[in-house]
Amino acid sequence: MAVPKRKTTPSKRGMRRSHDALKVEAYQECPNCGELKRPHHMCGACGHYNGREVLAVDL
Repeated sequence: MAVPKRKTTPSKRGMRRSHDALKVEAYQECPNCGELKRPHHMCGACGHYNGREVLAVDL
């Protein structure tokens, strides 16, 4: 059975895990109401997407 000859150093372990960090989510302002929303998603506050009302939201 294959067994590591030496202990993996914290530096090598950190280099291996360097791509595991969570990315910062992108947000942009809704052109209709000004609330923050995810790009290419409907605005949860006003129900608009791409300049038109997709969902009627009760305020």
